[in-house]
Amino acid sequence: MSDKPQTRIQAKNRAAILAAGLDAFSKYGFRGTTLDQIAEAAGLSKPNLLYYFPSKDAIYTALLERLLDTWLDPLIAMKADGDPVEEILAYAMRKLEMSRDYPRESRLFANEILQGAPHIAGHLSGDLRALVDEKAVVINGWAAAGKIAPVDPHHLIFSIWSLTQHYADFEVQVNAVLGREDWYDDAGAHLDALLRARLQARVPG
Repeated sequence: MSDKPQTRIQAKNRAAILAAGLDAFSKYGFRGTTLDQIAEAAGLSKPNLLYYFPSKDAIYTALLERLLDTWLDPLIAMKADGDPVEEILAYAMRKLEMSRDYPRESRLFANEILQGAPHIAGHLSGDLRALVDEKAVVINGWAAAGKIAPVDPHHLIFSIWSLTQHYADFEVQVNAVLGREDWYDDAGAHLDALLRARLQARVPG
C-alpha cells in the first residue's frame, strides 16, 4: 500500500486482517497458518488481502512490530527512585495483566521464540538485552544499598516472565486444572506473596 492516508474501509480491512492473523498465528504458529485461513477469517478474498499485505510474512512481521512497540513498556516503567520492592512487584503485576488481557499476543511471541526468533533475534539481543541490563544495574544497586535481599537481577526478571507469561501461553492447561477461567486475582496474590518474601531485605544476624 502507499503512504497515503487510509480510508475508513481500508483501515477496517487492515485491522480485520491483523486480528485474523493474530488469532491464527497464536494458535497454529507461522508455519501452520495460511493466507487462505487469514483471508477467510477476515471476511476478505485472498486477492483483496494481498492488496494490504503482500505475503504471510508481511502480516506476521506487522503483528510482531506492533507487539514489540508495547512489550517493553512494563519493564521501562520500573523506576530507580521508587520503593524497590513495590517497583518490582508492580512490574510483575503489569506482566500478569498482559497475560490476562493479551493472551494471543503472548502466544504469538512465544511461538516466535520457539522457532528460534527468526524475525526478532536482533531485537532480543539489542533493545531487550539493553533494557534488561539497565534494570539489572538498578536492582543490583537496591540490593547493595540493603533495600532488597541479594538476588541475581537477570534471573529475577526471567522468573517474573515465567511466573506471568505461563498463564497466557498455557491458558488451556491453567483453565483445565483450575476448572475455571477467573485466575487473575488468586495468581496476583500468590505472585505478590512469593516475590515479597524473596525480596524483603534481610538484616544480618
